[in-house]
Amino acid sequence: MKALLIGGTGIISSECSRLAVERGWELTVLNRGLESSRPPIEGAEVLVGDATDPASVRAAIGSRTFDTVATFRAFTPEQVQADVELFAGRTGQYVFISSASAYSKPVVRLPITESTPLRNPFWRYSRDKIACEDLLVAAYREQDFPATIVRPSHTYDPTLIPLDGGWTMIDRMRRGKPVVVHGDGTSFWTLTHSRDFAKGFVPLLGDPRTLGDAVHITSDEHLTWDAVAQGLATAAGTTADIVHVGSERLGRALPEWKDGIVGDKAHSLIFDNAKIKSIVPDFVATTTWAQGAREIVEWYDAHPEQQVVDTELDQKLDELVAAERA
Repeated sequence: MKALLIGGTGIISSECSRLAVERGWELTVLNRGLESSRPPIEGAEVLVGDATDPASVRAAIGSRTFDTVATFRAFTPEQVQADVELFAGRTGQYVFISSASAYSKPVVRLPITESTPLRNPFWRYSRDKIACEDLLVAAYREQDFPATIVRPSHTYDPTLIPLDGGWTMIDRMRRGKPVVVHGDGTSFWTLTHSRDFAKGFVPLLGDPRTLGDAVHITSDEHLTWDAVAQGLATAAGTTADIVHVGSERLGRALPEWKDGIVGDKAHSLIFDNAKIKSIVPDFVATTTWAQGAREIVEWYDAHPEQQVVDTELDQKLDELVAAERA
């Protein structure tokens, strides 16, 4: 069985690529060939191309056909339409990586299932993913295009610190400085390790039962945002002095954070994984956040060149904390 993964070296896709090779797939990955902080995928063929440039992708793959094509690098309907035109008749399955942030916000009912409506007026990224899904559903119904839609939630690996601010937040913890958490810190969140995501994702490749359908893949561990921060602090050998700032106010103070917070993280997100477990009966997410947080801190401690502190953000956080505690 031959698979093409467009991306293949990212936070989610690298573990999926590695597991696909282990499971016996003849794997080709297509990416820009840039240096990655993750090790190369042994046993995979690498093609160089730009997923945002249809001509580049077409030139890279030539006349090849694949049993499955999965794209981790499509974010707009224009990109997906180009893929539909390119891969129609050349693959038995096209897997689109969407996003669980596309589910309706504000959240009106928990847990979230695949039948939860898609609507996010707060975040353009999510609306673009919805538009991509709409295009693929129409292509499946009208052209028999073999689309499968997969919705990850917040998926991480040791290189990704799941707090806005990244290493700056852990650095503040270790220096005894307060860290800012949006809202009151009690909304529920779901973090999924990329290893666990891959265990649900790879068995979907080539499975005809998924054509024309959508499924999300997440952990069943639910955490408050305060618990996310405290988990990182514990892994870093310290404690988190948490200061809560309202989501809207935080978004105004740090506009680069606004869409992701107001459009996703401010809402409690708990997912029902019954559907993926019905398709992949042995799927279970086994990496706890305590374990994942340790892996993150250990990776950064082993890569001091990645311990980049954003001094401008650090100052803004100091100002926010001072205003909140005044």
